[in-house]
Formats: sequence, structure tokens, C-alpha cells
Amino acid sequence: MTTPNQTYMQKADLSIADLIADGGYLQDEEAKKFIRDLIKESMIVRMSTVYGMKSHTRLIDKIGFSGRVLRPGVSAQALSVADRSKPTTDQVTLASELFKAEVRLNDEVLEDNIEGGTLQKTVMAMFSEQISLDMDDIVVNGDTASADPFLAKFDGWLKLAVSHVVNAGTVALTKAHLKAAVKAMPSQYNRKKAAQRYTISEDGEVDYRDALADRATVLGDKMLQDDVPVRYASRPILPIPVFPDDLGGGNNCTNVILADPKNSVVGIWRRVKIRTGVDIVSGEWIAVATLRFGFQWQEEDAVVKIINVKTQ
Repeated sequence: MTTPNQTYMQKADLSIADLIADGGYLQDEEAKKFIRDLIKESMIVRMSTVYGMKSHTRLIDKIGFSGRVLRPGVSAQALSVADRSKPTTDQVTLASELFKAEVRLNDEVLEDNIEGGTLQKTVMAMFSEQISLDMDDIVVNGDTASADPFLAKFDGWLKLAVSHVVNAGTVALTKAHLKAAVKAMPSQYNRKKAAQRYTISEDGEVDYRDALADRATVLGDKMLQDDVPVRYASRPILPIPVFPDDLGGGNNCTNVILADPKNSVVGIWRRVKIRTGVDIVSGEWIAVATLRFGFQWQEEDAVVKIINVKTQ
């Protein structure tokens, strides 16, 4: 005779049969929706350029001109060989790393959700919500030298931003630091300043907002009373929950990134896998998601990092 628990477990398996077809890989449309949900729930990944990768690696082509291309012209005469322009080309390798997530649901949760036919939605929503936060975390804080095995999978925003660095000197963020970051950015990228963003920890943004609020002006009142966006030189200053506040050897420091977020490239391998099982001792249904993703700056030269920003 089938027990109620066994019945629930059987229904659980039946309700996700479409998820575990083809060896556990999501079907193309389901994988696309899963990736869309991840992007929607995140902050960093949502701002980034996201590729659905067909394999675990992808080459991203870069092409551009490094200087002036116009020359004085003469009617009916071609430019000399010396005056001809040639674009520079390069490639960035985007490699995806393997990650797993696990969810366990007990009998009561199964009963509440299976009978309503929403177990699949429940599980996928749980996965996408937390995975998106974790993805933001490693995309920002990834460091192959980290003692944290998760963060050590690949280098992220902060680790890979090395070409243009402004040192705040272990003091709170000021407009002088923001100005120095703009000046440190190569001029060709500042032509698209409307697309650039300062990204900072939540504490760092609050400290800078509070400094603006100290001014006895209408703007100061707005910074204090309203949740208006903070800007410098038309560039928004965005607080990001996963930005660290514990850098600088115990000095409670953070970093700030100035860049066009679309310069951040996140690749997600489209072969998303869901596997299920049952722990008969604890009476739990188990779902494990396996996915691969990775990050690279498409143009690292277009990124400025402010280091040693003190947070209160």
C-alpha cells in the first residue's frame, strides 16, 4: 500500500518530469527563462552584457581604432600607405566555471505546493533568487587567491580592475576622489560618460550621501529626506549590496568602480541541469541545480578603481 509520503514524493517526481528530461538538462526554452530570471533578480548581472554560451568557453572579439583616422584629402587621389588606418583587434576569453545549488523541501512543503501544481515554479524561483545574489557576489568579489572556495573560482570586477587605480588614502569618499577617477579614465571612454556608473558599497554610498546632506542647501535637504539618486558629473553613484566594506586590513574600507556596466561581460552556459532525489529518512525531496558561468571585463582599460575608501 502506498503511504501518503510516498504519494507526495511520486507526485513531486511527476511534477518535474519535464525538468529532468535529456539527462537532467533544462530544455532550451526553460533554460532561457531560467537565465532571464537570474538576470532579473540580480543587480550586477542585470547591468552587464550577458551571453548565453553554447560551450564552456567563448571568445569575445574586440575591434577599434587607437587614434585619428582622418587625414588631409586630395580629390581623386588615394591616401598614401602611411596615412591609411588599421583597426586594432583582440580577443577576450570568457571561461565558465562549474557551480551547484541544492534545495530540500519537506513533506509539508510538498503537500502545500504539489496539490496546487506550483512546485516547479516554487523551486525555480527559489533557485533563481538566491543564485542571482551569489552570482553578483562572485562577479564583484571573485579572487582566485581567496581562501573562500566559492570566490576562488575566478577573478571578478575588483580583482581584474588594475590599469587605472585611485588611492583614497583610507578616508571617506569625497568629490575629489570621484573627480580623480574621471581624470584617470582614458579620454576616449569619457565620450560616453552618460553610460558610466560609479558602483560602491551601501555603506560607502550612505556616507557620501550624508556628506552632501550636511550642506545647508536644497540639494542637501533632498539627500537627507528623499531617496534621490546620488550623482557626480552626471554619473550615478549606485550602492551594490555585495560590494565589500571589510577591505584594508581591518580599516573598514571599500572600493569604488567607475565604468560602463555593459563593459562587464557575464557568460552563462545554456546547459543548465536540474537533478532530483528523495531522502527517505528525513522525508525530504532534494533538487540540485548545476550551471556554469564566468566573467571578464571586455575592455579593462575602460575601468577605474578607487581603493581604500573608508566607511563609517
